[in-house]
Amino acid sequence: MARFWGLSLMISFLIIADQLSKGAIQTNLFYGQSIPVIEGFFSIAYVKNTGAAFGFLADGALILRQILFLFLPVVFCFWIFYAMIKSLKGPYYLSLAYALILAGAIGNLIDRFSLGYVVDFLLFYWKDERNHFPAFNVADSCISVAAFLLMIDFYQQYKNQKAKENLNAADSP
Repeated sequence: MARFWGLSLMISFLIIADQLSKGAIQTNLFYGQSIPVIEGFFSIAYVKNTGAAFGFLADGALILRQILFLFLPVVFCFWIFYAMIKSLKGPYYLSLAYALILAGAIGNLIDRFSLGYVVDFLLFYWKDERNHFPAFNVADSCISVAAFLLMIDFYQQYKNQKAKENLNAADSP
């Protein structure tokens, strides 16, 4: 039960950090403004993302975007919450991954419901901002870290399965 409450506290903290950082961007920058932090590599920029990850489907039909970016993510959040609850007795990094996904999804859903788009502001690029990786935010960062943790879990399960197969093969006559 302690793990659940610890993860719940972390989820709350990350959602608040995400929303406060997006609010700071909206308050202090105008849309499209970019402030270099590390010249030739990183800027803080106010970007409105009406699409999915990396702007995917930003120009799609409104009904399609409402289904894909509002309805399905809400259903997905309930499923991820359920998965997190089920994972509490397993490896901590798996529960952590689900918690990070949930925090990121909720952070971006708040934007989609309240603004109709997601505020992104972390802009990495090489030499010139025209050569940039798509802008992202704290919520997106949570989801990216979670993806890495899920890859670790997948690898760990694969190793365990191989070890089990090797043990069974050694026990066979």
